[in-house]
Order: sequence, then C-alpha cells, then structure tokens
Amino acid sequence: MQQQTQFPANDRGLSYGDGFFTTALIKNGKAQLWPFHRARLLECQQRLGFPALPWQQLEQQLAEATAGIAQGVIKILITRGVGGRGYQAPERATPVFNLQTFDYPEHYLRWQQQGISLAMSNIKLGLQPLLAGLKTLNRLEQVLVKQDAQQFSEEDVVVANINDHIIEASAANLIFIKQGNIYTPDLSLCGIRGVYLDYLSSQLNIHSQNVNLAELKQADAIYLCNSLMALVPVQRLQEKTFDIAKTRQLQQQFLQVKA
Repeated sequence: MQQQTQFPANDRGLSYGDGFFTTALIKNGKAQLWPFHRARLLECQQRLGFPALPWQQLEQQLAEATAGIAQGVIKILITRGVGGRGYQAPERATPVFNLQTFDYPEHYLRWQQQGISLAMSNIKLGLQPLLAGLKTLNRLEQVLVKQDAQQFSEEDVVVANINDHIIEASAANLIFIKQGNIYTPDLSLCGIRGVYLDYLSSQLNIHSQNVNLAELKQADAIYLCNSLMALVPVQRLQEKTFDIAKTRQLQQQFLQVKA
C-alpha cells in the first residue's frame, strides 16, 4: 500500500468510486475516536474485498499529519489503486491512501450551542444492503441531497429512502428519544453508519428501527451526530418544534457525552 498525493486518471477510486474513507476530528495533535475510525476502515476493507491494510504505516502517517494541529479535520481516503479490466478488479490490487487536513467547520460550534432546524429532502435514497453502512467513495446521492438542500432556509435536511423510512441527515446520523428510550433509524438497507453513532452505541443502549416522518415528529427530542459535530440538538423539523431546553435536559440525562 502506498501513500498518494495525486491520483492518476485511471485510479479505480476516480473511475468507479472503488474505495472508502473516514473523516476524523483532530484535537491537540491527535485524531479523536481513532479506534472507531480504524474499525470503520477495517469493515470497509473486509466487506469490499480489499487486501489487508498496513496499519503501522497508516497510523505513522496519521500521527505525522495531525501533529501540531490544535483543532482541525483529517480525511483518510483509500482506493483500490490502478488495474483490472473495466469493472473487474485486479487479482492483486495495490491500494493507495491519501491523508488531507482541513480547518474545523466553525458553524458546528454554533449548531451545538443553538440547535438547528431541519427540512425534508426531496431526494430519496436507493436500497443496497451490500453497501449499507459503509462510507464508500460513491457519494453521488449525498451530492444530490446537498444540492436539493440549497432551496431550504433550514440548516440541514432529513433524508428518507424509497420506502419512505427516515435514514439520516445530509452528512450526519439521526438519534431520537421517545418515552425514555433512545433510537436511531435502521441502516441495514442504505445510509452510512457514522463513527460517532458507533461511539454512542458503545456507551448507551440505542435501538435501531424503521421510522417514518410522522413517527419521527412524535419524538421527545432529536439530535444529529457525526465525528465532527458531535451531538447537535434539533429545535424544529418542518412545522414541528421541540423545546430546546427540554432537549438539552434529555441530552444530559440520556446522552451523557462530551459536546
């Protein structure tokens, strides 16, 4: 496996989206929640049939890339490399990886403090259980969701699948609380299972279930979460408003995590 700063035109990641990635928060020179990001990369490698990843090399490069950064973002991108005939992958692939660092999205801090409003996206996700949960390089559905979201005044959108089951936000998982229980939409057929959701699930009893829009609006509180924004309270979903004070109270009571 090689580190790549620029990808050739015939790289399979560029040609077919044949690869995967994870995006981590950097604090005080270290990638936060790294064991969960590592587990995500490992699951992608195994489910997509990639060769074993050279963890020592990757983690050394990660440490070098994050050193000296007080707060920021790092993206670890892995492709299957070059080779094969058309869609058929080479028998002996040589994956490549790329590490990129970015400034931290400051609006996430405002979202954490003030909460956000959500619209309902017009884009619906297709069903593909073979890829469900994975963060592959094929993110065209999310590109369309982001384009669609530009027409709304709300900060983000909720996305359903073609069966009208709520799945996620444009770039975050959903968590909701109802009658003292914590839920997240079922992601067995589509959607991305985020690192922060995995982290919360390791600390809390979170139930996965199918939920439609009407049922989601009956929740006592709703949150968005990913590894960069942590936990963001929702104060409005379309016309349904939530008591932000109560939402924060429930956040402390049921989701005892560091913002």
